[in-house]
Amino acid sequence: MLAKSYTKLCDLFPGFRKSSRKQMYQLMAYGYRKRDWTFMNYGYAPDSTTAELVLHADDEINRYCIQLYHYIASAVELRGLKLLEVGSGRGGGADYIKRYLDPACVVGVDYSDNAVNLCQEHYCVKGLSFVPGDAESLPFNDQSFDIVLNVESSHCYGSMSDFLAQVKRVLKPGGYFMFADFRNLEQLDELKEQLEQTGMRRITHENITPNVIKALDADHGRRFAHIQRGVPKMLHKLLREFAGNKDTWIYKGFQTGDIVYQNFLLQKV
Repeated sequence: MLAKSYTKLCDLFPGFRKSSRKQMYQLMAYGYRKRDWTFMNYGYAPDSTTAELVLHADDEINRYCIQLYHYIASAVELRGLKLLEVGSGRGGGADYIKRYLDPACVVGVDYSDNAVNLCQEHYCVKGLSFVPGDAESLPFNDQSFDIVLNVESSHCYGSMSDFLAQVKRVLKPGGYFMFADFRNLEQLDELKEQLEQTGMRRITHENITPNVIKALDADHGRRFAHIQRGVPKMLHKLLREFAGNKDTWIYKGFQTGDIVYQNFLLQKV
């Protein structure tokens, strides 16, 4: 009930949503600095007909979270391109993309200074960098990037329209916006309208909720065990909600269809 009430409050007051989420991520990055937590998304499990993604042994533990990034980012050939991830969090997705998909460079920007500092300490990959910044006022020049990627982050923002205007501004003509996130079902039409109003061309749009549920099911044990051993007991319920464990409001929302996870690919024309 607490998580559901908080979400409703965030819907009513976007400024509160933005500031409270920043503080939450600031605390998590400050309070848990181990390298065994690098991803914060719900994950993706492909259909049974899809060939299994080949990963290095050290990356296997994060397979489902990595598969979400891979599915979204591999929609376009990235080799030689400049990619910006807005909402880079603890850096696992940006690191994966740079190491496996070979863009010329990857820049991760995040509203949490603590998260950025953590990434700067943990990653030493040529062509990968992290900077602090607000998704609604990106600290980059116009037409700076070939790709803008945004994974499971926009639901924290104060203004989706301001964010999308920034995406379009920093993208080069012909550049791509890769976007995936969840919304309450009744918010889906509004999201589609916001994307339409950017003037960017929608190439693909799909509902990947079943694949997200499948990933949460498969990864439940690892996530649950990580919380049990890694944080104080008083925070277990809160962190289970954050991780989308099976007993949580967000997981049940995916199951009932009240919450939907969407994937879009758009191009700046």
